[in-house]
Amino acid sequence: MQETEGLISPKGEGLPRIITDFVVVGSGVAALRCALTLAKYGDVHLITKGKLVDSNTFEAQGGIAVPLSPDDSPKKHLEDTLAAGCGLSNPRAVEILVKKGRERVEELIEWGAVFDRENGKYHLSREGGHTRNRILHAGGDATGREVARVLISRIMITRNITFHEFTFAVDLLIGDGKCIGLIAFREREGFMIFLSKAVILATGGAGQVFRETTNHRLITGDGIAMAWRAGVEVMDMEFLQFHPTSLYIAGTARLLISEAVRGEGGRLINKFGEPFMKKYHPDGDLAPRDVVSRSILEEMLRTESTHVYLDVSHLPYEIFRNRFPHILKACESVGIDIRKEPIPVRPSAHYFIGGIRVDEEGRTSLPGLYACGECADSGLHGANRLASNSLLEGLVFGEIVGETVGNSEKEEITINSIPYPSKYPQGSHLHLDLEDVKMSLKSLMSRNVGIIRDEEKLQEAQERIEFWWGYIMNREFFSPTGWELQNMLIIARLMVEAAYLRKESRGVHYRKDYPKEKSEWRKHIVLKRGHKPIFVKGG
Repeated sequence: MQETEGLISPKGEGLPRIITDFVVVGSGVAALRCALTLAKYGDVHLITKGKLVDSNTFEAQGGIAVPLSPDDSPKKHLEDTLAAGCGLSNPRAVEILVKKGRERVEELIEWGAVFDRENGKYHLSREGGHTRNRILHAGGDATGREVARVLISRIMITRNITFHEFTFAVDLLIGDGKCIGLIAFREREGFMIFLSKAVILATGGAGQVFRETTNHRLITGDGIAMAWRAGVEVMDMEFLQFHPTSLYIAGTARLLISEAVRGEGGRLINKFGEPFMKKYHPDGDLAPRDVVSRSILEEMLRTESTHVYLDVSHLPYEIFRNRFPHILKACESVGIDIRKEPIPVRPSAHYFIGGIRVDEEGRTSLPGLYACGECADSGLHGANRLASNSLLEGLVFGEIVGETVGNSEKEEITINSIPYPSKYPQGSHLHLDLEDVKMSLKSLMSRNVGIIRDEEKLQEAQERIEFWWGYIMNREFFSPTGWELQNMLIIARLMVEAAYLRKESRGVHYRKDYPKEKSEWRKHIVLKRGHKPIFVKGG
């Protein structure tokens, strides 16, 4: 039996059990699309620690990258995606994405999705790294909300799907070397057991590990950490994409300012009103996201400023209001008149490129466990995600994983005694201010493991995380607040280890002490609990 470590130590066999065919964890586009496919093959229980609408998908402003114009093609989309990946993308995964993408989007439209049109045709915009206008959007800057609305409405009318809101998936259960379910917690009912033929993790990324982030408050890396504790391989944990432009107003949440604003003509300027992106890249404001994020940071340092600005005052106001209604409303709520003044912005942690290592059909290194969406890493994005490929990824690979699991996992559940994970040794019971530790961790990660990294800062981060690890990971908590902190510590530790190992700069990973991309580092870093790192050739 595979040894696993857990965050809790259930006592006795008296916990309530739910026996089903499949368990999906998450509520974003990948989880919802996967559940809809699995419902054809059996009973599905969908678990999410908030409401169904509590996801990065629901809050996504950007669109869906899909080649619909006459001058575009899946081949061009593939070329742009590979170029953005900086030599580490998995060509097979990219080919699947671009070939299946249009079919999944057309299916979404058949289900009732309404995307923006202009002169009778779908309005397609362009974002950084794309050589064609291929970004399909809805409600101007509310594409994710429309995608979530359609998928959730399908969930509601689909037989065989039961969803559990406000249910925290804590630990995986493994019997005879196979994932057989998980332990979950709901505040009113307490702990419960889900037993199933397969578990699919679609829990999103880990952006809340950073102080400055565009991620929903619940996105704390739970699925990735849970898989790692169970001995599952994770990959590319050093690759975290920062979105170049989030609204920067002290004391407010970091609202994402969509890259499509620059695609429509918005210009980045410094505090002196000077456009600066052409100094850093020939594509200027439409350079790849990693380049724009570093350029903004360099400009902030050069001008001794906490932020830069996004100027849209030259754009027709009516067009901006129709195209970006939610951004306009957010600006107005903090007193910014976009016709007269630029929008203060700075980079924030956005998309987690690394995650649970999977093949092109979502299989992990543990039989019975699958993953899709942002928590999974098939090598699709390489070292840098091409803008607006994430919603498409969730649609395409959510469906693929559902078909794979439905056709593969047919063996009935026959579990008598449940093999619970072993708990870390118990430590002291001193009172801990969990929120204080969480904020200290987020600040450390933003300061030392952010857009620009070096050995000294990474070593400092390692030492600090190990210190916290010593008195937090050996405790047993009985609420999501404690489990989230432990999961965030695991994610942070893995990120720092991988960032320290990769002694080069590639994509979103930039080491100022190793500023050049090196051919010998064209490989993925695979980490597994209790094992030495594995280096796998990429591209």
